[in-house]
Amino acid sequence: MKQIKYIRRAAPPHMVGDGFKVRTFISSAMWKDMSPFLMLDYIEPTNYLPTDHPRGVDVHPHKGFETVSILWEGALAHEDSSGGKGKLFAGDVQWMTAGAGILHKEFHEEEFSKKGGVLHGAQLWVNLPAKNKSTAPAYQDISSTNIPEIALPDEKGKIRIIAGTMNGVKGPANTFTRINIFDAHVHANADFEFNVTEGDHTTVLVLKGTALVNDDKTVREGDMLIFDNAGESIRVQTNNETHLLLLSGEPINEPVAAYGPFVMNTQQEIIDAIDDFNAGKFGHLN
Repeated sequence: MKQIKYIRRAAPPHMVGDGFKVRTFISSAMWKDMSPFLMLDYIEPTNYLPTDHPRGVDVHPHKGFETVSILWEGALAHEDSSGGKGKLFAGDVQWMTAGAGILHKEFHEEEFSKKGGVLHGAQLWVNLPAKNKSTAPAYQDISSTNIPEIALPDEKGKIRIIAGTMNGVKGPANTFTRINIFDAHVHANADFEFNVTEGDHTTVLVLKGTALVNDDKTVREGDMLIFDNAGESIRVQTNNETHLLLLSGEPINEPVAAYGPFVMNTQQEIIDAIDDFNAGKFGHLN
């Protein structure tokens, strides 16, 4: 059984652009315990009033990693310099490989903006190994209907397998390294286990409710649990309606050099990335 190493609470909420109220859970000081995960911005459930001008984040670059956007409520629209575009609705996931460099923008979807409503989701940054940092940019738009679920015994809830494999059920996301992303929606009085790989970095974010973990630690909404690498299972017993997000992955044991939206291995590569961006090598997007 994986033991809890420590528990982290998020920083106070802040706005990203004018459309995303987020709490950041992963800092650079945690990368040694979190690799390949670089960032987790939790988009708190926030009600937005109707508007004719969609809120969001305008054109910005990314290079050297992947972004994973998970949406639980609301609707988003995105577009990038490679010609990719699409929309996300409740339950959907967008997996963007920035790789060699991309320009990107994301806003509240037009009809959602006009009607208003609650937006609730999360965005992860997932590192790429050095050998894959120059891969061509790409998108995986993953509909909720294509995300398999594991039903818990006695109709106590479900675990959506976004990436990786649990109990023989494989998620739809294609990844460069071994990654698990499990989205668990659990009723009160459930008793179950997450199964992960020995040696992988593993964390569980409590998005709603309270639970007893590994028989001895009560956790609550807003806790992020970072586990030791040893062990292959995590026991969870819920007290009420609970929403958990599990992330686990094979560590990328390489140096990390990061500057804003660029994540490389050396400072010279960061300088080169900035030069490429300024030279227009990431393409164009209005």
